[in-house]
Amino acid sequence: MGQLFGTDGIRGKANEYPVTPEMALKLGRAVARVLQVPGVVIGRDTRLSGEMLESGLTAGLVSEGVDVFLAGVVPTPAVAMAVKNGEGFMAGVMLTASHNPAEDNGLKVFGSDGYKLTDEQEARVEEILLTEDLAVPSAAEGELGRILRTREVYELYCERVREAFPELNLKGLKVVLDCANGAAWEAGPELLKAFGAELEVLSGEDDGGKINLECGAMHPERAAEKVTASGADLGISFDGDADRVIFSDAEGKVINGDRVLCLCAQALEEQGALKNKTLVATVMSNLGLKDTLEASGLKLETTGVGDRLVLERMRAGGFNLGGENSGHVIFSDLASTGDGIVCALMVLTFMKKSGKSLAELADCMREYPQVLTNLMVREKPPVEEVPALMKAIRAAEKELGESGRTLVRYSGTEKKMRVLVEARDGEMAERLCAGIVAAAQTSIGL
Repeated sequence: MGQLFGTDGIRGKANEYPVTPEMALKLGRAVARVLQVPGVVIGRDTRLSGEMLESGLTAGLVSEGVDVFLAGVVPTPAVAMAVKNGEGFMAGVMLTASHNPAEDNGLKVFGSDGYKLTDEQEARVEEILLTEDLAVPSAAEGELGRILRTREVYELYCERVREAFPELNLKGLKVVLDCANGAAWEAGPELLKAFGAELEVLSGEDDGGKINLECGAMHPERAAEKVTASGADLGISFDGDADRVIFSDAEGKVINGDRVLCLCAQALEEQGALKNKTLVATVMSNLGLKDTLEASGLKLETTGVGDRLVLERMRAGGFNLGGENSGHVIFSDLASTGDGIVCALMVLTFMKKSGKSLAELADCMREYPQVLTNLMVREKPPVEEVPALMKAIRAAEKELGESGRTLVRYSGTEKKMRVLVEARDGEMAERLCAGIVAAAQTSIGL
């Protein structure tokens, strides 16, 4: 990660550095100079600050001679799909802070291949932002780009998703759909209804002031409660930009993200469609996922945290399924980024083909007790340079031996430290996690 780019683009409080209209304008100019493309599509979620950033970003791109296509409110994967399919859009920027609260926002950049920028591209963009004079645009008066508003990105996305599931029929299936008042507010219901599902929609407003507010993937219990109250077959909860999804079964139980990855891997393998018999996940996944897959003759490859790292490993190894236990699931045969709607439709397809409920499909792995704690910090020094913290981590690792693990890392988008302890014994995991958190709180906590 650089000074501006985190694990998922540039993110922070809206209208505070670096998420300001001035920075958006500079980013537009920097992206134009690095990617050298004639046209860029801009999408956004429902946040109020999205239009502010859209204006700055548009001005920066147009002043460099780049045509800008304003897609309005669309899911993040719609922007990636439009670029990847080469429908006149040579690069893309999504204005979103994903699952973060309404007062945050961010900028995700997609290159001409439909994937997020490489480390080298991000480094070059950041270098220009931090070191070059971007006050003067490069385009002459007659070379300025145009600004075009388009519905095509949304329509293309919906069309391609429908085409990807030609035989899916969801008639007779009742679904509670929580759209988080975010980017899926329109596409989610439209696509589920197109396949025949009976829907009860929650948080389905184009209201950025309420995006992710006690709803969506950050609060899947809301959909779970409605499932049991209404007798629905399952609940589907998207996050603010619809690149991730959390499920709940007919009994109102929220399904762990690792179980979703596991059931997807097993279902694809049954169809002979899991490339190289491998699932790619991050170090945050439960050790039980690895043991379960290996027992089935499948492999698990792990990466650092972030869907971009997962995608890089997938592309390098020729794998077609990967994701994070937080709800990002990437079916790379269909999408170049995490896609909550595609994942939901894939899971529904597996249910229909197998004749099994979501609970039956999700009963696919044994999980080891895992304790995860988030701690707000005042700064983010390297973990190994915090003596008290390292002492607590080493003590925990010594006690765990081969029967568990610790993972201590900073959030890539917020001033948070995440402490994970996994052990065969749940009480031990809680005790050791509390010790590490206490050491972190004393050293660098707020």
